Amino acid sequence: MILSDPLLFAMSIADTGAILFLLVYFVITLSDLECDYLNAQQCCSRLNQWVLPKIIAHVFLSFLLLIHGHWILMLLNLPMAAWMAYEVVTVPSGNLGVYDPTEIHNRGQLKKHMRDCMIYLGYYLIFFFMYLYCMIVSLLKEDPINRKDEGEIMTDF
Repeated sequence: MILSDPLLFAMSIADTGAILFLLVYFVITLSDLECDYLNAQQCCSRLNQWVLPKIIAHVFLSFLLLIHGHWILMLLNLPMAAWMAYEVVTVPSGNLGVYDPTEIHNRGQLKKHMRDCMIYLGYYLIFFFMYLYCMIVSLLKEDPINRKDEGEIMTDF
């Protein structure tokens, strides 16, 4: 193992928190487009630049969980990684990215993107608290007072 469990889960919390902030930015930007505070070109260029960092952060977290042997958490992260990869792979040729300014107002694309962002927010919020719980449990498993023997408490700090 490269990192201790508390440090791994602290990094997981930080990574998930960063993705949560990014998703709140996505929701705010999409709602600004919905209310006509932004035009489609501005909105899509702002959102498309953050799609790849969101995927990289999620894959990095899944990789860390894999190399540390937290199989269940890694397997729970795989469906979201697969869905985000599917979103990027299924972008039609000629589009500028996942968020395309020419199609965002057609066929309910704006509502679909807003729904997907809300699903992502719920998913990452659940995982944020799961990682927080795992960090607390891993901190409680370790011995906070270093003892030489079972009955003797160290007095030299």
